Amino acid sequence: MLLSSFTPDKIEVGCDEAGRGPLAGPVVASAVIFPKDYKNKLLDDSKKLTKANRELLEMEVKRDAICWAVAEVSHTEIDSINILNASFLAMHRAIEMLKEIPELILVDGNRFKPYQKIPYECIVKGDGKYLSIAGASILAKTYRDNLMEEAALKYPGYGWETNAGYPTQKHRDAIKALGPTPLHRMSFRLLPEQLDIF
Repeated sequence: MLLSSFTPDKIEVGCDEAGRGPLAGPVVASAVIFPKDYKNKLLDDSKKLTKANRELLEMEVKRDAICWAVAEVSHTEIDSINILNASFLAMHRAIEMLKEIPELILVDGNRFKPYQKIPYECIVKGDGKYLSIAGASILAKTYRDNLMEEAALKYPGYGWETNAGYPTQKHRDAIKALGPTPLHRMSFRLLPEQLDIF
């Protein structure tokens, strides 16, 4: 089972994002504060779980958390400030929405941009180590997957209902055939470089 907390006494918020790699759509981040002694045997890194388990755990996280929030940064903002800064901004927006002010931020990964003057810890693969980060990873992923499934109805043919905008072969073939949509990140390399064959 994942760890309940990093410190014995501080109010900790776990943060994670979903959607740094896709070619389209927003990057989404979530912030989750659990009770200090919280336990959940099923909660884990969202990438290790089935869609059905993620959806079940999404309800449990929302039910059990002291507070939680989900925020997004649009594809146009990503193009303007780059994906790394957009990921940090999405986390900042999520923390800002919480009804409690955390005393420590636990961030999945190895980099973070300070939020106000709240101390933070970057934890590599933290979504597989701490419950609050795992909870945030699930809320961010389920929210973004749902968003891209809705976008797939508006822009059919790109396979977003299954690839969530990631650079799969089907997605890239669709960009080649149909062109980019208004939701594509134009600062990303939408198609691999073509090699001239002589």
